[in-house]
Amino acid sequence: MYINNYFNTTVWSEQKPEFVKSLNKASNKYIKEARNREKKRIKEHGDFGTSYHSTPLTKDNDFLDFRNYIGQKSWEYLDHQGFDMQQYTTMFSEMWVQEFAKKGGGHHSAHIHWNQHVSGFYFLKASDRTSMPVFHEPRTGARTTKLFTKSKDLCHGSELVHFKVQPGTLIIFPGYLEHEFTVDHGKDPFRFIHWNIQAVPKMMAKNA
Repeated sequence: MYINNYFNTTVWSEQKPEFVKSLNKASNKYIKEARNREKKRIKEHGDFGTSYHSTPLTKDNDFLDFRNYIGQKSWEYLDHQGFDMQQYTTMFSEMWVQEFAKKGGGHHSAHIHWNQHVSGFYFLKASDRTSMPVFHEPRTGARTTKLFTKSKDLCHGSELVHFKVQPGTLIIFPGYLEHEFTVDHGKDPFRFIHWNIQAVPKMMAKNA
């Protein structure tokens, strides 16, 4: 019997710690600004459950080397899947840094990013006691006919995939892949960069 796996969802991950120190330093001012924007609400209701979200990072040259690296990796990611990337150029739609509340409760509900081809995370502060990303089965038909699996171990029938992360963990995945972050308990700092990339036909990019 031949085993043929079709319609797979490809997720790339690697440890890339060399960016952590410089990007944490570059991110500090953005997180400080995000905290200042929430100062009034925090004073009234406390820090619990907050996710501090930066303004866009795409034009900040302190992130240039990292942006070039993940931009090239995202192009290779699409090329590896068989897409004719000679016809496309990859362009950042957005990139931002986030940090969850010190008092805990930070999280993200399951979502996708509309009209994106590649998404990714780069973790700057994380541990085995912090939040982690969770990916959901993207095939609607598979979700509506899902059966019970034999165990909680990861298998072809799994509906959720958890990634344990640490500073320097880089994850690249398709823009259509639904993802969320588990509730953080505030035991250790949790900070990450998130980005989205579109593959734009070169003719359109040239005329833009």
